[in-house]
Order: sequence, then structure tokens, then C-alpha cells
Amino acid sequence: MKIIDIRTRCVAIPLNAQLRHNTGVHPGYFLRTILEVFTDEGIVGLGEVGGGDQRGALQKLKPRIVGEDPFHLEKIKLKVLRSIYYMSNARLYAAIEMACLDIQGKVLNRPLSDLLGGRVRDEVPFIAYLFWRYDRPGGGHDETAEDLADFCVELHETLGVNSMKLKAGVKSPKEEARVLELCRQKLGDDFGLRIDPNGLWSVQTAVQIGRRLEDLNIEYFEDPSWGLEGNAAVRKQIRIPIATNMYPARFDDLAPAIRMGSVDIVLTDLHYWEGPRGVKDLAAVCNTFNLGVAMHSGAEFGIELAAMIHTASTIPQMNFAGDAHYHYLTDDIIEGGLMKYENGCIKVPTGPGLGVALDEDKMKHYEKYYEEKGDYYARFHQDPYRPDWFPTVGGM
Repeated sequence: MKIIDIRTRCVAIPLNAQLRHNTGVHPGYFLRTILEVFTDEGIVGLGEVGGGDQRGALQKLKPRIVGEDPFHLEKIKLKVLRSIYYMSNARLYAAIEMACLDIQGKVLNRPLSDLLGGRVRDEVPFIAYLFWRYDRPGGGHDETAEDLADFCVELHETLGVNSMKLKAGVKSPKEEARVLELCRQKLGDDFGLRIDPNGLWSVQTAVQIGRRLEDLNIEYFEDPSWGLEGNAAVRKQIRIPIATNMYPARFDDLAPAIRMGSVDIVLTDLHYWEGPRGVKDLAAVCNTFNLGVAMHSGAEFGIELAAMIHTASTIPQMNFAGDAHYHYLTDDIIEGGLMKYENGCIKVPTGPGLGVALDEDKMKHYEKYYEEKGDYYARFHQDPYRPDWFPTVGGM
């Protein structure tokens, strides 16, 4: 079997609100680049990547993979991963590996999870991922801690989720700490709490807020301050596990992070950690050094979410509910529409490969929507209600 061609398409799907974060605002839609890898035996594999329009970047890699066997992933990885010696194509390679594993599963008539060692769970739990919202359903914006705590209760009741994470760094640190305090009051001691300012806060602010949250027994404090040094400094001064999806977010920085004591829990991401197989490598290293393993969300659609669920289902030590932006999407590009939450979980797809297929009508519809809206990364840092605002780091 040989790869004979690839096709790349950009699609955008509306959200039910605009989501705020410390470097800007998601302007009411997510966008992804969808990859199809074609073989000489008529089997097509699906992949997905974010980060704006990646069609051109993936097409530049086409000569490196055409003619290769989709089962020979080590060779494909060597040819794709680094275009020049100091730059990594990890994000793009992950989409290619995803598609090749989808092909392999279809050839063998086995789900992708079986290619990664077999699943140890049949469903994967997810969190209530909380963002401060503009133009939320029903109108208005999230302004106070009470708004987000009420939203968390709503997601607990409608999706069945039993953990939350606040995307912090938007309001004052004390107001954001109050969100977790209210969620603890409203949802009880067994509900999981997390907070993630994405490295925005100074060490002093992060320590102050961390000490305030210690009595809440939260699951983890994610990227409280900037860089390996910042996280290490905070970790030494508070009694809350430190998690990261930023430092480290690649294998090159994993050893320094462990030596420095920067992290207790590493969030996996298919694109940062070189695909599903790379995530399995990461989990093995974390297990060796007694680090926890959780799952990061990159605003994925159904193709990548399926790959994430398959991968997570095969990692025994992944005991945390996974991140997902998925409840903000109004639709999906896969047949059957949005995957269903059941008691806070999404079931591992059981079909061959990824176990999902593209809905071509929806692909055409959301390709057109993307063409109308455009690549929002050109204005990602803009705030529609604060035209003079710009992101800052480390000063809060």
C-alpha cells in the first residue's frame, strides 16, 4: 500500500458564544484544517490540525509522504517532523499520523485504540471548560464570578460533567479565584476544580492565589506563571499540584522540566507531542518519573476529538477528566453531528480506524462559512468590546 495524494480543506464552525482568554477572544467560531490522505488501494485516512489555515503548509509536505507506506510511520515521521534542523513540524506531523493510523485501522478492521495497545476504558470523561464569554446564549456577557459558577452548574446538569477548569487571566485574579470558591459551594467537595491563567500571572500573584485556593483541594493549578522557572518557583511555595500544557510542551523541554521540578502533571496534546504514538511515549516518560497525565484541548472538531478519545482510552494512568471545548460548538463536520455526552463522558468510537467519517454536505457548508469569515488568527488578539486592548504577560 502506498500514499498517492492528499487533500486539505479549511472549515469553520460557529460557537454558541465568544470565548475570552488572556491573549484575546475567539470571535464566535473555531476553524480547523482537515486532511485526507489517499492510498493506491482506495482507502482514505482523516486528520485534523488547528492554528489557522494550514493547507499550504501541509501541501508543502506532500512530496515527503507520497509514495510512502502509511504503516511505515517511523520513516514518515523522520521525513516530516523537522523541515530544517531547528524547527519542528510536530503539529502537522500529528495530523498526518492521525490519518495514517485511520488508514491502518480501516485496513485491519480494528479501531485506532487497538493500534495503540488496546483501550482500558470504553468512555472518556470530560470537564466543564469555563471561559468568560461575550454574547452568551440568551444575551449579555459573563461579568462576575457568579455568572461562571452558574454556568458550571448548568454544564454539570446538562452534560453530567463532574470537573471544571476556568480559563483565567481575563478578570482580576481574586475574582477568578472566587469562581472556584463558588463552584465548590454549589457543587460540593467531590466536584473537580482547576484553574489555568496560561502563564499570565507573576510568581507573586500565582502564589497568593494558590495559597487562597489550597483549602479547596483543587485538582491542579495549570501554568500559574511564565516558563519553566515560573512554574518551578510557584510549585515550591504552594500545596497544589502544578500542571502544564505550555512548559514543557515538547520533548526537548521535558527533561529540564523534570530536573527543575517545574511540573506534577503534564497535559497531553496530539499536536504538541507528535501524534497519538508520541502521546504514548510521553505517558511512558511521565509514568517513569511519577508525573500525572491529563489531556489538553485545542478547540478540535470530531476527527481530532475521536483521535484524542482513542488515545486517552489506552493510557491507564490518565485519571483526570479531559479538557474539551466541544460543548461550545454548534455543529460538527462528521456524520451524525456532534458526539454525545453521556454522564459527562464520550464513548470511544468502535468503528475501524478513527471510527468517524466526514459529512460532505457539512464540509461544503462550513468551507463556505470559513471563506466568509476568514482566518481569525489575523485578528486573534482583538477584543471587540475593548478596541484599544492588547495582551500582556506576567504583570498581574
